Amino acid sequence: MKKILLFLTLAGPLTAAPWPMHIIDNTSRGADGVRLLDINNDKRLDIATGWEEGGVIRAYLHPGNAKVTERWPVIEVGKVKSPEDAVFVDLDGDGDEDIVSCSEGQTRTVHFHWSPRNDPQRKVLPWRTQAVPVTAGKQSWMFAVPFWVDEKGMDLVLGSKGAEASIGWLQSPKDPRAVGDWRFHRWYDAGWIMSLIKTDMDGDGDLDVLASDRRSRTPGVLWLENPGVAVMQNNPAQRWAAHRVGATGREVMFITRSIRKQLVDRKAKEKTTAIYAAVRPNRIEVLRPGKDVKQPWDEEVITYSLDHFGTAKAARAADLDGDGQLEIAVSCESATGDKSGVFYLKQVDGKWKPRDIGGPKGLKYDRIELLDLDGDGDLDLLTCEERDFNAVLWYENPAK
Repeated sequence: MKKILLFLTLAGPLTAAPWPMHIIDNTSRGADGVRLLDINNDKRLDIATGWEEGGVIRAYLHPGNAKVTERWPVIEVGKVKSPEDAVFVDLDGDGDEDIVSCSEGQTRTVHFHWSPRNDPQRKVLPWRTQAVPVTAGKQSWMFAVPFWVDEKGMDLVLGSKGAEASIGWLQSPKDPRAVGDWRFHRWYDAGWIMSLIKTDMDGDGDLDVLASDRRSRTPGVLWLENPGVAVMQNNPAQRWAAHRVGATGREVMFITRSIRKQLVDRKAKEKTTAIYAAVRPNRIEVLRPGKDVKQPWDEEVITYSLDHFGTAKAARAADLDGDGQLEIAVSCESATGDKSGVFYLKQVDGKWKPRDIGGPKGLKYDRIELLDLDGDGDLDLLTCEERDFNAVLWYENPAK
């Protein structure tokens, strides 16, 4: 039986000054999400971003702690219209990370951006951009996740929105550079996919897909159960069973998960302990599994005041102030006037209280990453803003 606990965040003055903001790049329009990977093996995470209105795909190389507050080195890897997502992935297994972008609008196509081979400095151009024919003009593609579905090559799990929206598998052929040979298999009929996360939801040793579907006949948080490698090898068109998690019937935006690592047979096994969902207009839902992860999860619903903040866009939990407790970072849309578009919630005396991060500037933010960008031992907040700053940017945690 699902339990719903309500913690109402009362309207009131914000506490603490905004965190210092640093611009990574603001030379195009419509920065739309950040995806992370260390692509040059310097043990620092780099960034892939698509610029929706600017129509460019860019990679940003972490410049090192001494220069991290400055503009980052940038590589423009390709030009496509209406990109919604860009993610690093070594598509052809040559050891060099490529980028996959997803486009909506009139483009409605997935593109591969092939990195020059054997270029450790990532400075040699050109990168080569190719449309994937099986995706061209078919759906408004929103998100891509690298995934070894049948363990024969690097595949992709895709999510889309609107007419014919789906979650499905883009199957790699024997020669990944033969873009005409990639095949798409539909797993789930969707409405508007915001998040896709690969994780072992049921503890059976293989990776499933956790998703948020913003608008459909059955919106909410769900997961798709991996039927196993053998099944997918024998029947690539096999649909994955869908299981409802929570926030059903609500407009769910970006979700994230918290995990606990367990040592099993000398290997670290990840177990999802909670899912954090941003739900329009002003809800954060914390979903926790019961004994059966295939049944709806327990829900803790947190509301916040729209007098001070925009509408919920993304939520991610971490210990932001070093007190050993989890706080919840939130990004927003429609942060007009004096409203803040980035803040976090801290539990004080049993109630969730807001702490400002972004201040009144900024209107429309995107998904959140929490990581120590400047090497000072606390977690900073990395995101995009696509209306006011038009930037890939980060906020410096003042805790240390």
